[in-house]
Amino acid sequence: MAATAGPEIERLIALLGKLPGLGPRSARRAALALLKRREQLLDPLTDAMVDARAKVRTCTTCGSLDTADPCAICADAARDGGLLCVVEEVGSVWALERASAFRGRYHVLGGLLSALDGMGPDKLRVAELLNRVSQGEVREVILALPATVDGQTTAHYLAERLVPSQVPVTMLARGVPVGGDLDWLDDGTIAQALRARRPA
Repeated sequence: MAATAGPEIERLIALLGKLPGLGPRSARRAALALLKRREQLLDPLTDAMVDARAKVRTCTTCGSLDTADPCAICADAARDGGLLCVVEEVGSVWALERASAFRGRYHVLGGLLSALDGMGPDKLRVAELLNRVSQGEVREVILALPATVDGQTTAHYLAERLVPSQVPVTMLARGVPVGGDLDWLDDGTIAQALRARRPA
């Protein structure tokens, strides 16, 4: 496709297009919106990105992102250090925190096991997880991983690696969502909901 703008604009579009959820057309619309509203959008966004680049770091304890190390969650004495929730990425921590239903601590793996993507255990924060559990404070490890092939493979691998610790390993329940209609659910979700049924 021929360039329709100067190289600076095309570079902005190309970089925006690398963000999750933004294809070429969405990136063009986002770039146009930023450029048309420089003072309201582009300048504050530029400042926020420079600020984030300088101040945000990875927590050496859990692997989450924050401006402090340890992060606010790891440093919060009111949280239950005996409950350790293992997630794929930082976005999962944010999602669980939005729900305000979990008051334990987290461990971010940094991905999932995937032979196709060349992601082995050595590329994930598995050793750090095993070390945290071995210190004796953790009473339960909750695997909050995606219901995908890679997610299930990773969960099975971690459960096996955690057996020597004798710490109970649980997984998030899966099945019919709140407000869900059976007619709209896929076969796998219905089958999982039947397997995970509980007393009424």
